[in-house]
Amino acid sequence: MSTIETSSRKRIGILGGTFDPPHVGHLKLATHFAKLLHLDSLLFVPSGEPWQKGTGITPAETRYQLTEAAGVDLARAFLYLKIPTQIGIDRIEIDRAGPSYSIDTVKELRKRFGDEASLIWLMGADSLNALPSWNSWKELLNYVNFAVASRPHHDLEANRSAEVKELLLNHQTMDASALENQAFGLIYVDETLAVDLSSTNLRKQLKTARNSIEVEAIPSQTLSLIHNLGLYQ
Repeated sequence: MSTIETSSRKRIGILGGTFDPPHVGHLKLATHFAKLLHLDSLLFVPSGEPWQKGTGITPAETRYQLTEAAGVDLARAFLYLKIPTQIGIDRIEIDRAGPSYSIDTVKELRKRFGDEASLIWLMGADSLNALPSWNSWKELLNYVNFAVASRPHHDLEANRSAEVKELLLNHQTMDASALENQAFGLIYVDETLAVDLSSTNLRKQLKTARNSIEVEAIPSQTLSLIHNLGLYQ
């Protein structure tokens, strides 16, 4: 692999998800890694057809609007924190027909940004442990790096399969800056960030105790849009 200097290699963070709805946990994860990895750009990628989520998912266009609203709050936070990372809400999975497979997304993004860019897929530790259920999961690290954030109440070792342990053995780095200097193939696990928010739980709360939802859980612009559109009732 090429060893282009950090100053010239583009660093692109990718945060995929259903975002039904996007919550403050997503923004905290994005902020943490944008700062830690000196990301040039951060792409939110709402899924089009989240094949593992079952039925009852909010329509993709609505989730895209909710994610755009969350991006407004994140941009304000970046401005306040003097984080220069550019934020984008990407339609790559929404505009692609069929189930939203991450492998298809990373292949397209690699073509878009070129061979030398460091593409860094941001995820929670529970997603890392669930990786063997993803389509063509063993190919992902041929296109991207992983930056993984811990989550409370997830015993990483206890829930980790032999396949994921082997993946970490072959690809894990303890040096976050290594992801800035390598285009793909590395996994960095960050145990300093613990975010305990779930879109599933927030949807239930919006149905049963709507007025108790606060901006500490859902970004203010997103929450305003949820109320205006009458979602999750």
